[in-house]
Amino acid sequence: MAPSDGQREVFPTRLEMRRVDPARNMKRFYLMQVQPDLFGGTSLVREWGRIGRRGRVLVEHHPDEGQAVSALLRRARAKGRRGYVD
Repeated sequence: MAPSDGQREVFPTRLEMRRVDPARNMKRFYLMQVQPDLFGGTSLVREWGRIGRRGRVLVEHHPDEGQAVSALLRRARAKGRRGYVD
């Protein structure tokens, strides 16, 4: 099944979240991707900012994909508590 059918991946490697509040003129995005790096490890690439603009980027290095996915899920839960939705 495709993710658009309402079913989420068990261990996502890419997640895009948004927070839009017209009353506060707030239009934000938060993008996270798990990618292999050149040294045999895995990186969690995080990008965030205002929708329609270039965002800030931060790369976190992890020894394996499992730890990177765990970091992605932790960050997604924290962003969900702040009002971001995917």
